[in-house]
Amino acid sequence: MLSGGQGGKTVTCIEVDLAAVRQNVARLREWVGPTVQVMAVVKANAYGHGAVPVARAALAAGASWLGVSRVAEGLELRQAGLQAPILVMTYALPEEMEQVAAHHLTPTLTEMEQVQALAVAAQRLGRIVSVHIKLDSGMGRAGVLPHEGLDFARAVAAQPALRLAGIYTHFAVADEPENGFTGEQLRVFIEAAEIIRTSTAPEALLHSANTGGTLYHRYSHLNMVRCGIGIYGLRPNAAVQPPFELRAALRISSHLGRVKTLPAGYSVGYGRTYVTPSERRIGLVPIGYGDGYPRTLSNRGMVLVGGKRVPVLGRVSMDQLSVDLSEVLDAKPGDEVVILGKQGREEISADEIALWSETINYEITTRLLARPPRIYQHEKP
Repeated sequence: MLSGGQGGKTVTCIEVDLAAVRQNVARLREWVGPTVQVMAVVKANAYGHGAVPVARAALAAGASWLGVSRVAEGLELRQAGLQAPILVMTYALPEEMEQVAAHHLTPTLTEMEQVQALAVAAQRLGRIVSVHIKLDSGMGRAGVLPHEGLDFARAVAAQPALRLAGIYTHFAVADEPENGFTGEQLRVFIEAAEIIRTSTAPEALLHSANTGGTLYHRYSHLNMVRCGIGIYGLRPNAAVQPPFELRAALRISSHLGRVKTLPAGYSVGYGRTYVTPSERRIGLVPIGYGDGYPRTLSNRGMVLVGGKRVPVLGRVSMDQLSVDLSEVLDAKPGDEVVILGKQGREEISADEIALWSETINYEITTRLLARPPRIYQHEKP
């Protein structure tokens, strides 16, 4: 069953298999065991997949928390009627704390100005707000340094309107199974977190594992794991196989808009970066960097037409790209073009597109823009 998007055939669309999301979450739940909670990280519009539908699917499959990066992302989920705990994982501005308290979001506190602003907002609303503290165990980004953690936690605990409900950290190299730095980070975190928990919040959740930690460092699961890339069926490290199969949830398709034959010596696209060496059959596809397809794939990307790989020719434009149809002579306007996903026996993965673009699969999916409609598939085909 499909939902979302526009009725009928669309020129370019992003298909999201919610059954795959549910399956991935269920497998992660089984992997961590019944005593460990799973947070489904749906920040950045669920890594391009659509935050609200993915969040609902993940919760239905056994996730008990949702993770976002911005307060606005948490508000979107609340406005959609989702009642699960939502952790805002990056810095929330003091002026946003009124909304945090009003909508029962769980903020990450790392600065005293946040603590003070949230305490005032919570008291004004007559609420007790649950909060998490982040410790910087070696990532070198956001977070209270371990030796400062106890004093900061005591300052939080001193506020009657705040409840310290969780303490966490974030790993730098958890996607590298053999890298010992993850174990060192965990040691630093546990040492500091246990002091805080013993002194101020005995019931606080401890969590450290992202998808890489969840898959490759089982000792890091603690009370909860935070899974982002894994719930979408993608690997945190393209070079490392996960311990069980993850099912990709994303497929991007378009159609041939025009097919024509160009003579030898004819240039294609801006900058004349491709000139036909001989007569060449060209197809125009209505997708470009205005949809999130990387311009870096100019003259180096591939798409699927008629179950075959065909190269992208010339520069990727904002709204369209050109492909070589020399190997698909029966291709015609209206035929499906698969940008990411399967067609027949062939498949182009997010990992492969990332390799061509010299980036990571996270960027390939999160860069997808709003113009292509999302079509949601709820049942396993």
